[in-house]
Amino acid sequence: MGARSEPDDLPVEELAAQAEAAQQFAANMARVLEQSQQIWAAFLEGQMKGDQPLQGDPLNLAPAFTELAQSLATHPERVAEVALDYWTRQAELWRRMTMKALGVADEGPVAEPAPGDKRFRHPDWSQNVLFDYLKQSYLLAAGTIQKLVDAGDDELDPRDRKKVAFFTRQFIEALSPSNFFALNPEVLRTTVEEKGENLVRGLQMMLEDLQRGKGRLLIRQTDMERFEVGRNMAVTPGKVIFQNEIMQLIQYAPTTETVHRLPLLFVPPWINKYYVLDLNPEKSMVRWLVDQGHTVFMISWVNPDERQKDETWESYMLKGPSTAIDKVLEETGEKQVNIASYCIGGTLTATLLAWMAARRDRRVKSATFLTTLLDFADAGELQVFVDEKTLEAMDEQMEKGYLPAEAMATAFNMLRASDLIWGYVVNNYLLGREPFPFDLLYWNSDSTAMPAKVHHFYLDTFYNRNALVAGEVELGGVRLDLGRITLPVYHLATKEDHIAPAPSVYLGARQMKRARARFVLAGSGHIAGVVNPPAAGKYQFWTRPDLDPATLEEWLAGATEHPGSWWPDWDAWLAAHSRGRVPARAPGRVLTPIEDAPGSYVKVRFDRR
Repeated sequence: MGARSEPDDLPVEELAAQAEAAQQFAANMARVLEQSQQIWAAFLEGQMKGDQPLQGDPLNLAPAFTELAQSLATHPERVAEVALDYWTRQAELWRRMTMKALGVADEGPVAEPAPGDKRFRHPDWSQNVLFDYLKQSYLLAAGTIQKLVDAGDDELDPRDRKKVAFFTRQFIEALSPSNFFALNPEVLRTTVEEKGENLVRGLQMMLEDLQRGKGRLLIRQTDMERFEVGRNMAVTPGKVIFQNEIMQLIQYAPTTETVHRLPLLFVPPWINKYYVLDLNPEKSMVRWLVDQGHTVFMISWVNPDERQKDETWESYMLKGPSTAIDKVLEETGEKQVNIASYCIGGTLTATLLAWMAARRDRRVKSATFLTTLLDFADAGELQVFVDEKTLEAMDEQMEKGYLPAEAMATAFNMLRASDLIWGYVVNNYLLGREPFPFDLLYWNSDSTAMPAKVHHFYLDTFYNRNALVAGEVELGGVRLDLGRITLPVYHLATKEDHIAPAPSVYLGARQMKRARARFVLAGSGHIAGVVNPPAAGKYQFWTRPDLDPATLEEWLAGATEHPGSWWPDWDAWLAAHSRGRVPARAPGRVLTPIEDAPGSYVKVRFDRR
């Protein structure tokens, strides 16, 4: 073998290149230090100017985890069994990694990431012995913690069981080695290759995100400059024909010579903005419905602040969909309207329909509920944020009359923390890469504030007490009973929904015992399962003519599967309840248009970007 080259033996050009690289790296590290100081200053400034942080245990985790600890203490044999399994597998992992390091054999992994786990895709996580061991050791530890929770949760209250499982997952995902600079091989390689430029870019993005969030880290999930509501999102032509202090009413321009006689009014959620239903011409449910000959009206909710502090669930119901119905009928000259609703907009619509049924108000011909919870007995992972103690803590956050939008954004991101939080921490701040431009993630980042009294009523009445199905809700002097609703209803659930679980949506649909109901189950989740244009040819849906089975599982056993989007099925159902066709209606024939769609309410961002 030849003698190893010493630095003095290297060509002058190579020595100069190494010196330049070292200088560049040092300069970037100096910039990293400077940016870190700026980030810390921006954080402190935001904390001093903003609201005081919540004290104590605002998520009320202590009782649930204390209950888990007590359960495990009374069953030491379960703890011993889990511990023995962990150390046995850890010893086997050590043996296999030793053999792999010696080049003797690669016997495969002891622990593997779950399908779809994107954290360990870089080749070094499998090919490099050190990082392979780090990955598998973490996965073993994570699995063991989950097994300990499972070993003790059979004696927990069902709500506490969900809370423990959810926040344990948050803890485990936060401690993934992929989230740390020194433990992530892709970040280390990138830092060497780019001489630290990635960290400079990443910390600059972190500083901008802190400033945009006024001291709170508002992680960007997409290129925020690539999209703009009214320019390349929410562009279906129409006019705002009415507005009040909580909503604007949009009427969309027809694209057909004739339209269905009965207009269609959409009641979207106010937790996010309506334009998820009108992202762009290819994905727009609004545009598709207009092209099928429906006269579509859309409620665009205000992004609330102190001016909406006195609004209530009842005022939202009356000033929102009830007033919108009146204006739609005034504009079209019809006596009835078909109404469609989505998520919390559907919960509001259900209370309105129950209120109308008690008053024998027949302004609505048919109703559609998209991924809408009515029975909240098992209301998905969002329920972990709601109990008496957390409601008290949330009320403190809403002293100004509204819940800041970032609070809701954080809660929803935590439902998929590995993808929507930690994935972007690594991509944006450690790798220094701008996130990919994606319209749906722009919409997801365009969060809204919540009016305090409306939000408290929603969480307490539905999530905490499940009072609607118990017949304990009274609005406008009327006790609400879903069983009094008799009009035709179309219920859509989505199979992988983590916000409105399909089994719970099904149970809520069965509460409308006298309604002429059609229940449809679509593939995918809360957004993609709903926003699924037929041209995409994605997913599938299931139908069955009755809701007789007690559970969704039993219903599905006798259901028929259909390929593709459920939209044509819904369109045919709507047409059957629309009383023929009439000449197309241009927006604002009766009511004076205020401005072009999408209107001004939807453009108000909480970060005032």
